[in-house]
Amino acid sequence: MTVASSSAGASTGAGVVAEERRPAEVHRLEIHHFFVALVAFGLGAATAIMQSLSRADFDLPMRSEKMYYISVTAHGVLLGLVFTTFFIMGLGYLLARRCLGRVEWERLAWASWYLAVGGTLMTTLAILSGSSTVLYTFYPPLQAHWSFYVGATFLVIGSWGWCAVLLRSLVVWRRENRGVPVPLPVHGMVATAIVWILATSGLAVEVLTMLVPWSLGLIDKVDPVIARTWFWWFGHPLTYFWLVPAYVVWYTIIPRHVGGRLFSDSLARVVFVMFILFSTPVGFHHQFSDPGIDSGWKMLHTVTTYMILFPSLVTAFTVIASFEVAGRLKGKKGLFDWIGALPWRDPFFASVALAMLSFAVGGFGGAINAAYAMNAMVHNTAWIHGHFHLTVGTAVALTFMGLCYWLLPRLLGKQLVLPRLAAAQPYLWFLGMLLFAVVNHWTGILGMPRRVFSARFLGAEVARSWETWTVVSAWGGVVLFVSALAFLVVVVGTALFGRPISAPALDFAEPLEPAAPSGVWDRFLLWFGVAVVLIVVAYAVPLYHLYTMQRFPSPGFTPF
Repeated sequence: MTVASSSAGASTGAGVVAEERRPAEVHRLEIHHFFVALVAFGLGAATAIMQSLSRADFDLPMRSEKMYYISVTAHGVLLGLVFTTFFIMGLGYLLARRCLGRVEWERLAWASWYLAVGGTLMTTLAILSGSSTVLYTFYPPLQAHWSFYVGATFLVIGSWGWCAVLLRSLVVWRRENRGVPVPLPVHGMVATAIVWILATSGLAVEVLTMLVPWSLGLIDKVDPVIARTWFWWFGHPLTYFWLVPAYVVWYTIIPRHVGGRLFSDSLARVVFVMFILFSTPVGFHHQFSDPGIDSGWKMLHTVTTYMILFPSLVTAFTVIASFEVAGRLKGKKGLFDWIGALPWRDPFFASVALAMLSFAVGGFGGAINAAYAMNAMVHNTAWIHGHFHLTVGTAVALTFMGLCYWLLPRLLGKQLVLPRLAAAQPYLWFLGMLLFAVVNHWTGILGMPRRVFSARFLGAEVARSWETWTVVSAWGGVVLFVSALAFLVVVVGTALFGRPISAPALDFAEPLEPAAPSGVWDRFLLWFGVAVVLIVVAYAVPLYHLYTMQRFPSPGFTPF
């Protein structure tokens, strides 16, 4: 079987990789990662439906405050950390194998998978046991069982193994291909790995020096503000760890899939480098209400947050221009008639197009979150999870779901089953997310707090303005759950019952103009060094102040 055709080589720098084995055998490592991601997706979706209905005060079996907060924690961890991390690792291995012709240190890759799976099981069991209802952000003074923190640590260490394998594969490839530009899909995934390394360094400090010793009883108290600061060193760049692989799909796969070309290879590389530089020194815009951090440092993080908006604007221009190229190549000459020439009934394209549209809406809300003066209006309200679900919950998750439809025939050599259901699924997700997320933006403006068990808010007068809207949001959650089930039915049905076919090639978009020789945008070590300097500038002095000023540490609390 020929895994790749030479037609993609001009844009990606990839050679032809010929394999005699079946695609499922060639991509066994990747399939194992995608399998864990899909299991986590299914479990996370199952916990989401209860949350939506509970907030609207539907009378559910076993409904209680404890079950609600267990489900909120499980939903955030399984979808925000497990689903995304395993899917991204699988995608990284797939692109390295296709574009570089290799996955170096494959034993380390498998060892990392086992470690990450073990950590995931530890953390999930800690959540479901009711001993770790600390939510996705696991802020002190809420305290989880030690196995929650240790399991999460194993998941992160496993992901570091993925980073090492990906970077090693690139180093070996570059020795053999001097002067050749790094294949654009790999360029984006390497940027993802660097963002992850930078982000998780802050998380490692929090977990290893504070949370694990605290949960084991080795120390009595921790400082919540310092813990939050280390968390948001990690927490906001985590969103770019999710987002950059989605951009890889938008730049390198979807333009070719719709019959077009990538508008600009160079712009894509600039975007990925900007994420390396500016994704981490932005955390204080989550801490505008926290004491102990000088307003000047918060303002600095506001500026860097707005800088990280720029690559998304460039991406919107570049990818939409690539779609227009596809329409023009099909003979459309009017101002907007090229839009109708795009394959809107194709589940992969529809997923990406709707994901981009949702991200545009959510991005405007993000600009308010990052604004020093306006953040207080929406801080800790339902607006936040409305924004989060439009961006990560749709821009990333829906892109990954659509990519699965494209990957299944190529990885398993099977034809997609239930094509009409697959075609409807992205639109169901988009509809459900409009009902859920847009309504939550509105109830947030009305003052509804986030993560509340009941929208009645103990009978408070202000809660009456939320009640009707919260029911609409709940129905949005139901539509989202139906869409998630439809996705899983198609994926599982294809894996089990799909008709065997000759696996299509794993090809990528060619740019309108050939990629330039390897240049400054491929110098990852340089950009990593600049990013470290920016992080030191943004965090060194504020952290020094937090550690040296009078502190108010807290013992741990467990709500249930």
